Amino acid sequence: MRPLSGRRPTVVSVLDVGSSKVACLIAQLTPRTPDKILPGRTHDLSVLGYGMQRARGMKSGMVIDLDEAEQSIRLAVDAAERMAGLTIESLIVNLTAGRLRSEIFRASVDVAGVEVDESDIQRVLAAGGSHSVTDDRSLLHSLPIGYALDGSRGIKDPTGMLGRKLSVDMHVVTAETAPIRNLELCVNRCHLEVETMVATPYAAGLSTLVDDEAELGCACVDMGGGTTSIAVFADGQFCHADAIAIGGQHVTMDIARGLSTRLADAERIKTLHGSALATSSDDHEIVGVPSVGEDSHDIINIPRGSLTRIIRPRIEEILELTRDRLAASGFAGRVGRRVVLTGGASQLTGVVEVARRIMGRNVRLGRPLGIAGLPQAAKGPAFAASVGLLIYPQVAQIEQFESRARGGLLTGTGGYIARVGQWLKDSW
Repeated sequence: MRPLSGRRPTVVSVLDVGSSKVACLIAQLTPRTPDKILPGRTHDLSVLGYGMQRARGMKSGMVIDLDEAEQSIRLAVDAAERMAGLTIESLIVNLTAGRLRSEIFRASVDVAGVEVDESDIQRVLAAGGSHSVTDDRSLLHSLPIGYALDGSRGIKDPTGMLGRKLSVDMHVVTAETAPIRNLELCVNRCHLEVETMVATPYAAGLSTLVDDEAELGCACVDMGGGTTSIAVFADGQFCHADAIAIGGQHVTMDIARGLSTRLADAERIKTLHGSALATSSDDHEIVGVPSVGEDSHDIINIPRGSLTRIIRPRIEEILELTRDRLAASGFAGRVGRRVVLTGGASQLTGVVEVARRIMGRNVRLGRPLGIAGLPQAAKGPAFAASVGLLIYPQVAQIEQFESRARGGLLTGTGGYIARVGQWLKDSW
């Protein structure tokens, strides 16, 4: 992935491939003046093009039908290109499937008691980036989350300091190779290249968390259509990721089964009348439910309380699983009392209140921050990951992309010259 220019504007295109929607955004990143640079934000974002389609051929963030998924991606990208008046060749793509796994380990190098310079930092990062990855998993992120010099930890930038042994704590995020390859193949069939892939919870956290939350410790929970993913930020760094294969579409399926109606009607009823929180008026409010089958024109009236009793157990299950995964990660203490919910399923009425009760923490709804030109329809929590992908190039320079390529993420997708060059390098 090419670094952003610090002098002239750069056009970036991203693709958010989810279980319920496919969104493409094309934006211009303009360098900020030195006095306006914020932590993690070196450029101003302005959206030029936007396209969205209902996801087809996807389940729990994974491609299950190449043709249908390709068609959804083509339509979303075409709409964004027409709006921006540009033709794009490559995309930054998010990834939720593949059983995301986080791991933290330490690498060290000797610096012979002289001042630490850029080459020493590159050596220790390369040592960390060479961490072994199994054949069935590929490297998504390799992030330095803290340096230590002669045992003194908590150093953010060791450049110019004196010491004998420089260490780095690395956060490595991996995913199963097969879902990555299939998603990449789907994008390639649209005659587009994948610049890099970004873990969905990381992207959602980049767009919704304010600096104080990331510094003090916070969990960002992205509740999507087919998956719920978790990202933990502490000391301003992304330090843990996880995902569970349950999301808002499972609530829709529960409604369709429980009320014997079509999936499309169940989604509409969930959006208009659904709630995860019972109220005293629920048994007095009536909801019309179209029947499924030959009598599809018949309307059955049910109290709203019956709908709530279907929705609530599934929402509680998702939040309880999230709470348990967070506790098992060992980062529950670092998170403190801050949780940010985002993603399309988080917009359901009452989810925030139920999350506060189950997680025992302060919970707020997260929306994309600090972006201009975003359509009104794309300003909600459902587009947090999409906007985070636009922010990612501003923080991507801290990752070791050379070691990521060796991990096998984009093997075989580069140009002919690039592949020949890699073969020569590996052979001699």
